[in-house]
Amino acid sequence: MVTAPEPTEVEPVSVDPWTVVAAVGVFVAAYLVVRTTTYALTRLSERSVKRRITFKMFVPVTKFVVYSAAVYLVLIPLLQLSSEQILAFSAVFGAVLALGVQDLFANVVGGLVITFERPYTVGDKVEIGEHYGEVTGIGVRSTKLVTPDDSVVTVPNYLLFTKSLSNANAGSPEMMVVVEFHVSVGADTDRATAVVRDALKTSRYVYLSEDRPIAVRVQDAGGYTTLRGKAYVNDVRNEKPFESEVTERVLGAFADEGINRADPAVVTARSRRQE
Repeated sequence: MVTAPEPTEVEPVSVDPWTVVAAVGVFVAAYLVVRTTTYALTRLSERSVKRRITFKMFVPVTKFVVYSAAVYLVLIPLLQLSSEQILAFSAVFGAVLALGVQDLFANVVGGLVITFERPYTVGDKVEIGEHYGEVTGIGVRSTKLVTPDDSVVTVPNYLLFTKSLSNANAGSPEMMVVVEFHVSVGADTDRATAVVRDALKTSRYVYLSEDRPIAVRVQDAGGYTTLRGKAYVNDVRNEKPFESEVTERVLGAFADEGINRADPAVVTARSRRQE
């Protein structure tokens, strides 16, 4: 008869006051390294539009590497945990997760996925679920966005797995901006199109190149005509200034040239039906 081997007892971890002080010192040092590196990368990134996103994309990677190294230093050289003790620690950690911190674990996993797969980086303009804005920070637990009205939104990283994600510039300093205008059915569409195109082309915020052309699309919306102008801005942060400048110039030109705008009530009614 084969008997099952007796379970191996895990030796208790011996921790003296100096070990505790050293462990705290490691984590404090890691925190200071992360803060200093983040500050330096942020300062460097703000000196150039072209390099801003490139510098900032290293911030979450730096955080992950430094904090991972700190955990390793505490568990292995300081506490000198054996393979059995590490396994026991993992089992306890798993039990803690099962008792009510699944969301925290999901956020950590989401943070790792964002760090290595990079569906977005710091500096990108993204829409996560109902939240839209510029990514200003990617942490282990959450992502921070600054919305167009300068509100800071903290988005849990686990939403990456449950919500739709739209990235407007995907690491590029330029991004496409769409500006819509509505004119009445009897309006001179050709002239209105020329007005919108001129406002897009001459904006101080526009970015023009062979692979970043401007375009104006004309669509019959039933009861009015929609002109949708598309152009790239030279910096993602100029999205709203570009929209404001182009809108002001187009509406002024429409008024000067007698191009009638669509009835706002008709436009609103149609938009509600589409929703």
